[in-house]
Amino acid sequence: MSGQHLRNIALDDYRKYLEYLGCKCTRRKGGHEHFTRSDLSRPLTLQSHIDPVPEFIIKNRLRILGIDRKQFLEQYYLM
Repeated sequence: MSGQHLRNIALDDYRKYLEYLGCKCTRRKGGHEHFTRSDLSRPLTLQSHIDPVPEFIIKNRLRILGIDRKQFLEQYYLM
C-alpha cells in the first residue's frame, strides 16, 4: 500500500469518508462545504465544485483529523 497516492479521490467518495469518520456537513455556502466533529479544533472545508479532491487538500484535512496516510488508505478502501 505504500505506493498508493492520495490523488484522484472523487468528491462524493471523500464526503462519504468524512461521514464515515463521524463528521457532519453543517454548512454549505458559496461553493464550499464545512464539516465538523465535536473533537476537531476547526471545521474541515471542501470546495464542492472541484472534483477530484486535490491531494494537498486531502493531506491537510488528514492532519486536522489526526489520521496518517496509511490509516486513510486502509479505511478508505475498506468502506
